[in-house]
Amino acid sequence: MTEHVEGKLLIIGGAEDKKGDCKILKRFVQESGGRESRITVMTVATEYPQQVGADYHALFLKLGAQEVQVLDVSDRTQANTQGIGKQFESSTGVFFTGGDQLRITGLLGGTSLGRMLQQLYEQGVIIAGTSAGASVMSDTMIVGGEAGTAKKDTLTMAPGLGLLRSVVVDQHFAQRGRIGRLLSAIAQNPYVLGVGIDEDTAILVQSDALFSVVGSNTVTVVDASSSTATNVSETTPGQALLLSPIMMHVLSDGYGFDLKRRVSLL
Repeated sequence: MTEHVEGKLLIIGGAEDKKGDCKILKRFVQESGGRESRITVMTVATEYPQQVGADYHALFLKLGAQEVQVLDVSDRTQANTQGIGKQFESSTGVFFTGGDQLRITGLLGGTSLGRMLQQLYEQGVIIAGTSAGASVMSDTMIVGGEAGTAKKDTLTMAPGLGLLRSVVVDQHFAQRGRIGRLLSAIAQNPYVLGVGIDEDTAILVQSDALFSVVGSNTVTVVDASSSTATNVSETTPGQALLLSPIMMHVLSDGYGFDLKRRVSLL
């Protein structure tokens, strides 16, 4: 899977600190080039692009970015407009806000802007996303599902942006009790790693497929690749999931994980 990992990703579980130390957002500015950084805020996911864009614009400038632009894409025609990539070309960091992850893939997938995003990533530009902007980073994303008991029929999944392969990300993880739906997601394809990211917590994924945890809470990695028992193909509506055994890692700030070898870095 590492052959697909080119640039850096900062995947944030939502509700990141914006008033205190702003540890995660400071790290994004730092990874984007610090005082030389040119950041593009993508508000495509949110229903309130002007307000959300203005908030992040002011915040990133306050945290030391040299230049911040907000790019709102409201339809696919705009995303295919000739020259729209020019606004993107000089970016050293791209940040996706929260909202609805299906708006991101639905409006950017297969467009000129979507291809430019992939090119920037391959050139080593850091791509960040919070909440819905986090879920969309992987090749398959969770777009809906009940918290609580793991049940296959309550889960909705869709293709993501594909910047991170063979991983499925869930956000607001502990705060919204989403372990059940993450287990349901990886049960459908046990080769895929499940990564649950708590609020005010992020993973910084390097080009060598190693990630480190940044923030105040935890990241849960669930690996079912060695499972020998599952009922995922047999479940009837409402039936509880069977998946055994699984390996689980719970990691906090400063600790890491090797996505290729599937081991924690302590």
